[in-house]
Amino acid sequence: MAARARHVPDSAALLALGAVELRDRLASGALSAIDLTEACIARIEAREPDLHAWAFFDAEFAREQARRLDAHRTAGRPIGALHGLPIGLKDIIDTAKIPTANGAPMDAGRVPTRDAYVIERLKQAGAVLMGKTHTTELAFMDPSPSRNPHDPSRTPGGSSAGSAVAVADAMVPLAIGTQTGGSIIRPASFCGVTGFKPSFGTIPRRGILMQSPSLDTPGVFAADVTGAALLAEALMGHDATDRHTIPGPVPHLLDMARADAPVAPTFAFLRPPGWDAADPELHAAFAELVEALGDRVFEVELPDVFAEAAPARRRINLAEMSRHYDRYWRLGGDTLGPEIRAAIEEGRGIAARDYLAACDWPDVLYAALAEIFARCDAILCPAAPGPAPGHETTGDPVFNGLWTLTGTPAVTLPLLVSGSGLPMGVQLTGPRGDDGRLLRTARWLETWADTEG
Repeated sequence: MAARARHVPDSAALLALGAVELRDRLASGALSAIDLTEACIARIEAREPDLHAWAFFDAEFAREQARRLDAHRTAGRPIGALHGLPIGLKDIIDTAKIPTANGAPMDAGRVPTRDAYVIERLKQAGAVLMGKTHTTELAFMDPSPSRNPHDPSRTPGGSSAGSAVAVADAMVPLAIGTQTGGSIIRPASFCGVTGFKPSFGTIPRRGILMQSPSLDTPGVFAADVTGAALLAEALMGHDATDRHTIPGPVPHLLDMARADAPVAPTFAFLRPPGWDAADPELHAAFAELVEALGDRVFEVELPDVFAEAAPARRRINLAEMSRHYDRYWRLGGDTLGPEIRAAIEEGRGIAARDYLAACDWPDVLYAALAEIFARCDAILCPAAPGPAPGHETTGDPVFNGLWTLTGTPAVTLPLLVSGSGLPMGVQLTGPRGDDGRLLRTARWLETWADTEG
């Protein structure tokens, strides 16, 4: 008897599915890890010459992982929460035996000997490590090689540029990035995907390039809210080597995100500092959104003291950067890109008293935000000042830094579009530690927007 031909699913249809749907098909055996991985490989090989999302990609390495995972499942062994899902990794995350160059010419050829905490979690969960995605030099603001999939002449943002591009162009269903200012929310907005920055301290940073330990926050990219919840939950935990991680049980983010809200949520619409300089198209789009939400939204204003937020975050970021990047400065400061070189130089000149004073601001500002959070399910504001600008910049993180400084969870949804067809993200933020509720609220808004059309 002739062997039955193996059915190969349509790649385009596969890549259009969300991460949770793919996870369920992989777990049931309706989809094999190798078929999904092959679809991703074909997409990467077709689109990478134009978009430059990947700093390291080895198709055979990806196939080897997928085949091993398929054999594991067919043997009847228990599978992990991310079984068979291909995932992109920002190139500042250490992966044993895989090049990790931190976007820096000085680190070209660097191959770590140990996995970062998040890589250990991915392997335990059964993910396929598809490769390392491009970042800006040392995860700061000099533009990366990556291009925006909606218009290659535009920036995809920074510093998690390649991760946002890879998800936006359906090269992978999920990817990991980090945010110190706006490096998850901003590229997610520019590229038209969901970006989620969890509460500070929920995902350990061991093995991730340290720029500013008071601010650096790992996060995720996905096509939708449930995909972001799935990946973020798998990465959370406590690691004693990262003193900022919070001991306690991992929240059930996916269950929470998929749960029905007991009542329709209420939003506090905020025009954050920098609003007046934002693109008029953004102003108009938010006016329409707020009008459409009707009595589900009310407007708030921040006290004048919030004008101190951006300078405080910058002082913390650059002072800590000058310490943690001192090796790069001493070995070749004159070879660094202009943005990172100027930032380190500025950080070296910040007085200790000014740095310590800046470190007092997060809790002061959060106390004022807590009064707003007590009246709503989430604060609603823009994710970026408008659509993606040209590739000579990574864009302005003016609407992101406050939430990084105060450690609150933030998520952006690709709900708005400019007149030229470029995405503009809607950002939601909630109280520290209430990530599940924020994602549930975000999914409500995502579903509402689909219904409203």
